[in-house]
Amino acid sequence: MIYTFIHSQLFLMTLTVAVYYGASLLYRKFKYPILNPLLISMGVLIACLKGLGIDYQLYYEANTVLNFFLRLSIVALGYLLYTNLEHIREEKYSILCATVVGSLIGVVSVITLAYLMGADQAVAASLQPKSVTMPIALSLSEHFGGIPALTSVAVVAAGILGSALGPWFLRLIGVRTPVAKGLALGAASHVVGTAKALEMGAVEGAIGGAAIGLMGIMTAILLPIVARFL
Repeated sequence: MIYTFIHSQLFLMTLTVAVYYGASLLYRKFKYPILNPLLISMGVLIACLKGLGIDYQLYYEANTVLNFFLRLSIVALGYLLYTNLEHIREEKYSILCATVVGSLIGVVSVITLAYLMGADQAVAASLQPKSVTMPIALSLSEHFGGIPALTSVAVVAAGILGSALGPWFLRLIGVRTPVAKGLALGAASHVVGTAKALEMGAVEGAIGGAAIGLMGIMTAILLPIVARFL
């Protein structure tokens, strides 16, 4: 009976929500970047699944309702972009230039670091699109001979680290404007960074959402060009 219960959809959905809620309370209480709710939730849930012997595929299927609502959040982000179009129009050239430079530096730095550490071409190709949202990153990785599993890890790591440390780093270097904050978090840490930007304000979230799309486009354009010279 207990085995049936812990493998049920009700238990697994409740576990997911409860763990994330607890991690959020922990972060709000102490405010340490390392206590990022997503990072803590991932660690706790992995430990729970391993400890209880629950297969990941079963866990994923049990949380299809939550996955559905996550997809709806894209619609909410689109509405946020629409309501903040004026800010985007005012800063369109700054946003475009920052995205191009950010994408170029992100790709070049990853490739250079990978080769300096002795990584082969497949590993380098897997890490190149780390700052791009997952569907685009996997497509680019596969096209350039990367390893999809490694790309997935790199994208998730970039998102979590950017969300956890990004706001602290922006304060450290004196970034104050909402547009700059949203652009930095969205460009460096895609959806997870944009979610963090949204916590700061509607403008930050809207600019972060715009940066996600622009980073995907720019990275797809720049990767073949950079690959010819490195």
